[in-house]
Amino acid sequence: MASSVSKTNWHDLRTRLISAAVIVPVALACIVVGGAAFDIMVALATVGMVHEGATMLGQSWQVRAGNWRGLLLLAWPAVAMIAALRDQWGAAIGVMFAGFIFGAASWAVLWVAILGGLSLLWLRHLPSYGTVSILFVILVVIASDTFAYVAGRLFGGPKLAPRISPGKTRSGALGGLAGAAAVGAMVAAVSAPGTWVGGLVFGALLGVASQCGDLTESAAKRRLGVKDSGRIIPGHGGLLDRFDGLLAAAPLAALFSLAVSGRPFWSATAADLAHALFSVPVGLFPAS
Repeated sequence: MASSVSKTNWHDLRTRLISAAVIVPVALACIVVGGAAFDIMVALATVGMVHEGATMLGQSWQVRAGNWRGLLLLAWPAVAMIAALRDQWGAAIGVMFAGFIFGAASWAVLWVAILGGLSLLWLRHLPSYGTVSILFVILVVIASDTFAYVAGRLFGGPKLAPRISPGKTRSGALGGLAGAAAVGAMVAAVSAPGTWVGGLVFGALLGVASQCGDLTESAAKRRLGVKDSGRIIPGHGGLLDRFDGLLAAAPLAALFSLAVSGRPFWSATAADLAHALFSVPVGLFPAS
């Protein structure tokens, strides 16, 4: 019986690892190279997530005369990404808000995908610590997901949110939080010596955000009666399944980055955050 349970708990790990072995090197190369490679990767992923979300909502992709809704939905995030890459961040945010014309449900999909995509572009294009900021966020999210998966399989125990995601446990959530904090501290120590405490704290905060994003997507899928958002990534499902945590963590990291200049966002102090809270983020909008 124990062997049977063990096989059930770990049966999908091999597929997950194979997918990661393909995706991680490609994504890492785009992150390090930056420029068009990274921008195109983010733009394509954003459009792909909108496609998945709209499909779950029942959107038909058959183009008929007088019905261009599907094409407009896919063009919407692309326009936002292009505006951001032209340094028109205010316009990009405006496009995101204007998505309400598609209705509340589709707007939620557009909002989540576009906000996530814009946040990743913002972080990578920071004048200082752009590359390492992206790596910090991604590694923390991966750590949160991986440690939660392993801890949950090893220790089990009470469910975290059985009505939303029956497979998630409290031990998994704690393991994910610990992993996110530890990896955040390590990345900070290596990339910006002396900031490991900030890395620990902000790693934990992003870990919490990542798990909240995971639970939110699980709740949405349960409400819509679907198991996975798509099938593009074997062992993980769709893009939304894989990047749900990142979509919550990246905007938070981008928000923190507004509090500092020339320093990694995880070095922000309480005073930095308080000052930024009452300041206008002029970097988002062009001068008149």
